Amino acid sequence: MPNIRFRLNGVETETDADPDTPLLTVLRGQIGLTGPHFGCGAGECGACNVLIGDHAVTACDTPLWSVADKDVTTIEGLGNEQQPHALQRAFIAEQAMQCGYCLSGIMMSAAALLKQNSNPTGADVKSALDRNLCRCGSHNRMVRAILRAAAEMRAS
Repeated sequence: MPNIRFRLNGVETETDADPDTPLLTVLRGQIGLTGPHFGCGAGECGACNVLIGDHAVTACDTPLWSVADKDVTTIEGLGNEQQPHALQRAFIAEQAMQCGYCLSGIMMSAAALLKQNSNPTGADVKSALDRNLCRCGSHNRMVRAILRAAAEMRAS
């Protein structure tokens, strides 16, 4: 099998997995990341969202070959405990988390939105989260958190 190289959270990464293996399988299994979650396995719920470049994609149905030589960012690469991303700070401040299962995928969708639109409206945020399934009912707090993070990022 050919080795596939990509940048994962800013670090050059190489894997010899089957090129048709779903990216999520490699991230969670071979690499050991736990941020992207397996939800539906059909690209419908967004629990496994990661960034490829500046776009949020579902890792469960993204073949490994398609990320060759690209930048892949998971929630682990968004920020950390010492230097949390504005989204992470805002989600905490707005108490926009419940069970957390969908949260990393939602944050990755939000990160993609903020990379493409630094001043989104509430409608923009809702549209960006449209493909993320959350059953906990914290959508309004999530929208507020994303708008708060956008404002913080614009101010810095």
